[in-house]
Amino acid sequence: MKEQLESLNGISINFGEGGMLIVNIILAFVMFGVALGIKTQTFKEVFTKPKSVILGIFLQWVGLPAVTFAIVLALNPFITPMIALGMLLVASCPGGNISNFISSLSKGNVELSVSMTAVTTAMAPVITPINFFVWGTLYSQIISVKSDIPMLVIPFMPMLEQILLLLGLPIVLGMLFSHYFPNATKKITKPAQMMSILLFIGMVIASFSQNFQIILDNIFYVFFIVLLHNASALGVGYFGGKLAKVPEADVRSLTIETGIQNSGLGLILLFNPAIFPPEVWHGHYGGMLFIAAWWGIWHIISGLGVAYLFRRKKLA
Repeated sequence: MKEQLESLNGISINFGEGGMLIVNIILAFVMFGVALGIKTQTFKEVFTKPKSVILGIFLQWVGLPAVTFAIVLALNPFITPMIALGMLLVASCPGGNISNFISSLSKGNVELSVSMTAVTTAMAPVITPINFFVWGTLYSQIISVKSDIPMLVIPFMPMLEQILLLLGLPIVLGMLFSHYFPNATKKITKPAQMMSILLFIGMVIASFSQNFQIILDNIFYVFFIVLLHNASALGVGYFGGKLAKVPEADVRSLTIETGIQNSGLGLILLFNPAIFPPEVWHGHYGGMLFIAAWWGIWHIISGLGVAYLFRRKKLA
């Protein structure tokens, strides 16, 4: 399995300057669309009803990366370092932009869902690079000793600078637009979210079209890796809420928010050579690309499945 997955590292995607401009515009549009759902009132509610929100943020910022770290160490004999780092990158991303919709389908606490998405998205320019740097570096140190391979150097400051620029500005603009143009925001929020999903899927297809055979050869393995990872993420939210004894509606939203990550953000960050420079990574991070891409598709399917199961059970 490990030898088979090594072939994914050969996937190379080079958009060129013009292509990267388009990718950055897509990223800006996606983050702007997510930020439309962030209102200043949401942050006030975080402090008035803090327990479930603080728990959810802890599960997403600490619990999920820690569990992912444990999984990649356990799977180390079977997966490549790039697959492992792809899983850690996804776990470092904020909540996905469809989590609020799926939380609503689940009859969960939508206010809690929105609050978690708001906080994790607003803080993503800082938390995402910190989490990926900390857990990625720790993983690299351990496997370099165990496997006698060169330690990967994850550049923190270039990543932080680029993410602050690429994410920070669209998020601020989205929040300002939502504040000053509330009526227009109501009209464009859902179309913007749907457009984000379509752009993501289109970008995945266009990006990997030249490596279709490699993808077919490895889809079986990656499918089960992402299945395991995503199920673990959903479990972190569900059992974290149960152990904390929060209301059932909150448990449902915690499950959805922790299980649905903005992996599209991770994928777009991987496309950016200023964040993942080829000279540092030697152009061999196809495994990371594929994990982020497949997660972005799978978590929609799993999220809808979990929502269906939740809806069948009446709230206590």
